[in-house]
Amino acid sequence: MSDPVSELIRVEPRFADVIALGGPLPPLARRDPGFGTLLKIILEQQVSVAAAIAMWRKLEAACDPLEPAAFLALGDDAVRACGFSRQKAAYGRALAERIVDGTLDLDALAHAPDDDAIRTLVQLRGIGRWSAEIYLMFALGRTDVWPADDLAIQVGVQELFALPARPTRRETDAISEPWRPNRSTAARIVWHHYLALRRRPPGA
Repeated sequence: MSDPVSELIRVEPRFADVIALGGPLPPLARRDPGFGTLLKIILEQQVSVAAAIAMWRKLEAACDPLEPAAFLALGDDAVRACGFSRQKAAYGRALAERIVDGTLDLDALAHAPDDDAIRTLVQLRGIGRWSAEIYLMFALGRTDVWPADDLAIQVGVQELFALPARPTRRETDAISEPWRPNRSTAARIVWHHYLALRRRPPGA
């Protein structure tokens, strides 16, 4: 089986420059599939990385094991003490309830085609398309997911292709077509490029 990075560089030579600038692509930071990861994705929305880590540690201490039934057993005050907003607490409870009552089958989701899995996830309160795509990439290990709404993806593509403006989802989707079936790795390369440029000292 060919290496997806090498295959992408063959299709898109600009990616070779990304690796030369930023170094080798870091390994995929896999997450465990299941309730905990989906809940963490909800918690991480619109907060800093440091804040998300602090809140998650409080939740792990308050809810052990971190499973749907145990989360539902936490009182509202305990959930808010972990840093959940009222809205995110409601999202988390709705997610846990759907798993407990069987209307969301995460084992079946893990074997569903990408589009079907995304359609299932975006029906959940608090899970938009971006969150669903991140879950597929990092929890389910899907190889051809392209989070075109991600700001860093759009800015990274703009910089990589020297575009005059940040591309839309439709435009980034079109640009990514030649990268199938390795668009998850392509997304990681674009993120790598975005971060590498921001680590460079001014004028370098």
